[in-house]
Amino acid sequence: MPTRPEASGPADRAARLAVTVFPVLVLVAGAWGLATPDVFAGWGTNVPYLLGIVMFCMGLTMTLTDFKGVAQRPWAVGLGLVAHYVIMPGLGWLIAHALGLSPQLAAGVILVGCAPSGTASNVVTFLARGDVALSVSVATVSTVLAPLITPPLTLLLAGAYLPVDAGSMMTDILKTVLLPVLGGLVVRLLLGRLVDRLLPFLPWLSALTIAVIVAVVVAGSADAIKSAAALVLLAVVLHNGLGLALGYGAGKVARLGPPASRAMAFEVGMQNSGLAASLATAHFSPLAALPAAVFSVWHNVSGALVAAWMSHRARATGAASETSAASTCTTTTATPASGSASTSTSTSTSTSTSTSTDQG
Repeated sequence: MPTRPEASGPADRAARLAVTVFPVLVLVAGAWGLATPDVFAGWGTNVPYLLGIVMFCMGLTMTLTDFKGVAQRPWAVGLGLVAHYVIMPGLGWLIAHALGLSPQLAAGVILVGCAPSGTASNVVTFLARGDVALSVSVATVSTVLAPLITPPLTLLLAGAYLPVDAGSMMTDILKTVLLPVLGGLVVRLLLGRLVDRLLPFLPWLSALTIAVIVAVVVAGSADAIKSAAALVLLAVVLHNGLGLALGYGAGKVARLGPPASRAMAFEVGMQNSGLAASLATAHFSPLAALPAAVFSVWHNVSGALVAAWMSHRARATGAASETSAASTCTTTTATPASGSASTSTSTSTSTSTSTSTDQG
């Protein structure tokens, strides 16, 4: 869900809480689907509609300002977009090849890598004290361009494992991603006040809907999970971890600055796994959707942990910078100079004012 650095109202607090609780919801949903697969029998055809709800909610949180940010920072947004659609698909192919995954699982891992940025990446960037404006812009563009980029990338990298109908996949992404997002944006423009009242509830609706998608995916491949779960988890952890690291590294190499580099980490390493699960279920099999289901849980857990670490480092670095600046200022003030009576008077006055302010 897009969030902005100046946002601190109920909607933003709800988004942060939803991201924190979301992994638990997904774990419970996955366990439910695994324990009682018959409950979700026949639900697979509903996954695209469930994803449409998530993307419509995403559209409701967006404004035209999100698109203006692209024009204001084309270099940074372009770099984020290229890094996202180069690093994660490439990593997906390498990991699938290195681990010797079965064709279904390999296609699923690659499809996760070819998906646009995750819907929670903006909130996690906020928690990490990253450049939220850049995060929102990259996520917005990667989502809008997904119908044009995800199908051919999947065909190129996963076509050796399974047949890929890129045209049909493009149509599905248009129907389940782009149209709902644009619909949500239009509703926000027309009914802004009403939508503003609903914003605190949207992250929870999205989280619950994705949890249901995970339950359906897990239920559909319950028989194969026990034998493949460990290998899939390893693939997901490697995929997400390397994506976060390389995304951050891309920002550093491009000299975007620490906040922007933190944003790059999450825009590259966090994927729209709900879309990947929907496409895998529709075009491959429930087993191919398993990596996306596991990714849904893991990237939110790792994202929250990495964000907390980055936020701590940012605070520590900021405090150290302030201390260094204060030390430099004190040293400069204390440097003796001949004929500095007026300077001494000024320093004394400044000290008196500072003391008075501190005591107040």
